[in-house]
Amino acid sequence: MGQDQTKQQIEKGLQLYQSNQTEKALQVWTKVLEKSSDLMGRFRVLGCLVTAHSEMGRYKEMLKFAVVQIDTARELEDADFLLESYLNLARSNEKLCEFHKTISYCKTCLGLPGTRAGAQLGGQVSLSMGNAFLGLSVFQKALESFEKALRYAHNNDDAMLECRVCCSLGSFYAQVKDYEKALFFPCKAAELVNNYGKGWSLKYRAMSQYHMAVAYRLLGRLGSAMECCEESMKIALQHGDRPLQALCLLCFADIHRSRGDLELSQLKLHCLSESIYRSKGLQRELRAHVVRFHECVEETELYCGLCGESIGEKNSRLQALPCSHIFHLRWGLLGGWTGVGRISSGHSRAQLA
Repeated sequence: MGQDQTKQQIEKGLQLYQSNQTEKALQVWTKVLEKSSDLMGRFRVLGCLVTAHSEMGRYKEMLKFAVVQIDTARELEDADFLLESYLNLARSNEKLCEFHKTISYCKTCLGLPGTRAGAQLGGQVSLSMGNAFLGLSVFQKALESFEKALRYAHNNDDAMLECRVCCSLGSFYAQVKDYEKALFFPCKAAELVNNYGKGWSLKYRAMSQYHMAVAYRLLGRLGSAMECCEESMKIALQHGDRPLQALCLLCFADIHRSRGDLELSQLKLHCLSESIYRSKGLQRELRAHVVRFHECVEETELYCGLCGESIGEKNSRLQALPCSHIFHLRWGLLGGWTGVGRISSGHSRAQLA
């Protein structure tokens, strides 16, 4: 496969990936890797594979391609490519929670001789190092790294990097329990997305909304937390971002636990898990969650006494009576108010949605 054909196939894979045809994109890029002899093309496609596997939560595969990319960079004998590949290796270890290795690879990046990419990637190196220090609860060094990354972003007018740093600062302040700042920085990230992110991936909006949801919950503003978390989950499901889906599930559970809706939080988790497994075609896991969902329905008496269908499994309009009985609204319109099913604690489908 020649240089021009390699470039065309890489672009084809990018178009498929951006249209959410992830598996087809991976197939195209894998073929390029198998057939192309163009080192620069191979380096670029390895970067695509690293990014794609990162967003799908396949961190071991991400690490595998990052290691191959370093070998390719060495063959190219180019300092810019070597810096980029070491950064991908640092990120891979960060995702795998190998934080000491992440810091070591980041230091390798910073120790490389001056390169053209240094000004652009230096901030990303500092961000990855800050995330690793935060993972190790070394808060002072984490903050120093985030502030350094923020300076890189400002000096280079890199709004995308600033957005990512603001999200990480949100996590930092949430951990040290300054909840006002934990909200301020994700809000700043969301503002950057609105002002500059027209051509960005929707993952930046999803990321800022998730961190806002966490901060709102910690501040006790549960309605705002739910709204932001739902927006983040919607984008994560649309783009197949499984790590973010998992974070949103945990956030949903925390919100319901803060409300005291312990049974409801369990139902919410099962509803969302079912939709994730269905979209991935994982039939065995899907069946297990469907069974568990209906067990929860029975345990909480979450069903309509007229039609016998469960309440909370899908979007539907409900009617509540003063006695806390709830039934599907279509039965109220057609058949009066008799024989309604009871729902524990008066929870409605609106709370599950």
